[in-house]
Amino acid sequence: MHVEGLDDVLIKDCEQIMLSEFSEFQRQLKLRYEEHLSFLRTFQQQLEDVNADEVTTTIHEGQLHLLKHEYSCSGHGNNSEYSTTESSDDVEKQELDELSDEGEPHFFDTKESFSDSTVVCASKIRDLDHADKSCCTENCLDTVEMMDLETEPNDRNAFLYIRRRTKLPDPIEKEKGVSLWSMLKDNVGKDLTRVCLPVYFNEPLSTLQKCFEDLEYSYLLDRAYEYGKMGNSLMRILHVAAFAISGYASSDGRHCKPFNPLLGETYEADFPEKGIRFFSEKVSHHPTLIACHCEGKGWKFWGDSNLKSKFWGQTIQLDPVGVLTLEFDDGEVFQWSKVTTTIYNLIFGKVYCNHHGTMNILGNRQYSCKLKFKEQSLLERNPRQVQGFIVDVNGTKVATLMGKWDDSMYYTIDDFSKTRGCISTQDSTLLWKRSKPPPNPTRYNLSSFAITLNELTPEFQEKLPPTDSRLRPDQRYLENGEYEKANAEKQRLERRQRMSRKLQENGWKPRWFWKDSKDGTFRYTGGYWEAREQKKWDNSPDIFGEFSEDQNVPPSN
Repeated sequence: MHVEGLDDVLIKDCEQIMLSEFSEFQRQLKLRYEEHLSFLRTFQQQLEDVNADEVTTTIHEGQLHLLKHEYSCSGHGNNSEYSTTESSDDVEKQELDELSDEGEPHFFDTKESFSDSTVVCASKIRDLDHADKSCCTENCLDTVEMMDLETEPNDRNAFLYIRRRTKLPDPIEKEKGVSLWSMLKDNVGKDLTRVCLPVYFNEPLSTLQKCFEDLEYSYLLDRAYEYGKMGNSLMRILHVAAFAISGYASSDGRHCKPFNPLLGETYEADFPEKGIRFFSEKVSHHPTLIACHCEGKGWKFWGDSNLKSKFWGQTIQLDPVGVLTLEFDDGEVFQWSKVTTTIYNLIFGKVYCNHHGTMNILGNRQYSCKLKFKEQSLLERNPRQVQGFIVDVNGTKVATLMGKWDDSMYYTIDDFSKTRGCISTQDSTLLWKRSKPPPNPTRYNLSSFAITLNELTPEFQEKLPPTDSRLRPDQRYLENGEYEKANAEKQRLERRQRMSRKLQENGWKPRWFWKDSKDGTFRYTGGYWEAREQKKWDNSPDIFGEFSEDQNVPPSN
């Protein structure tokens, strides 16, 4: 923070905020410690009562030391100073050295775990967001890289441990090379959504799961909600804009296409460590429509999208169709549509993608936002730029955004009458920064977050409906590196896919979404998570199973 040029008063305020949150964490940890000791005493007494001399209870000294260790946030002892001073670093090093390998600690963003009692004022949070950018944007955003994730469920004194994978399975077979040009040369100028490609051109994710990738940086919406609660509508829309841009970051280096879902295919994502639950379903095959719904901390996000593509020999142009809606609990609503994506050098040169066009984020209250994704040119020295501004209801510019969709975004709030030319990021405040890449990259170039999306354990499989993307066999075979089986299954399911149009004509309807007659968008009907809890999937057909050409899947209710 000193390097960033912040003064000592601000640093002291930040220290006080962290100390207060750390004190609350210590209080909860102490309660857990007391409960654990009480349980051990009871268990030991029971063993003594039954004369179980052969049973011995050994408690790891390192774990007990962690439980007994007193963290003081009231100014007593060496722990009273948690700053960048040498003394606090020594204390922290000493504490970590005393922990055993089994008791290795994990630290998490306190804003994810505690209530608004630690929020002092909007200005302090704004300064804190800038001051701790190295922490919040690198450590807190990379939680998916950790094997154990800790979050707080309904019981504030109970902690949930979630283990998510950090790498894909090692491939069983050696991959075979296939010429993309040999597959596409007869389809120049056509819509590639109707072109059947071998599985070698796919990544082990479906389009339904790709929709959830846009929620990787959902913490931005959590911050936007908090700023709105404090009456700072400008900071709210700035974070909404950063969220809309952040969804493109994971597309960098992703040259394989996701699987096209079957009609009625679904995907769920329950991430309590992020405080979000997401659900999506393919609601139409002609035209192809994906509907999604997500609930977070004080906000809801939904939309449906269609992707129109054109192949021009050396490039593919992808034009998204659809509106995304974000609604906060206080009634403020923002809507926007995605920009055009173009993939270059399909035949010759290094394949890369770029997003270009204008994104208008329209709000129903005080502010709206206009973002310009610059189209890349041959002479562009600084590609992938995004620039934009915030305007109020009178059309007056009140803030500027700048950055790159694959790296970070910054903002400035100043007097536009005195601002001319481009604004440097040196004079601006960091709003969002992309997470670090995974330590075990594959040819798919999946982010750490994306690696977790298709994970399937036996316990989790029992809870899923038969329509979930994780159960799709060709996608699962591809992830495991069984390419021959994956290709055979993909061809089998594509034959079933061709039956989808007939099913729609016979009255097939989505199971979990309904079409709003006012704006034509699909809205979540509700009931999925309740059915999941009861494992009641009576109206969910086995769309990935065996079928005959004259078989009709019963329409959903």
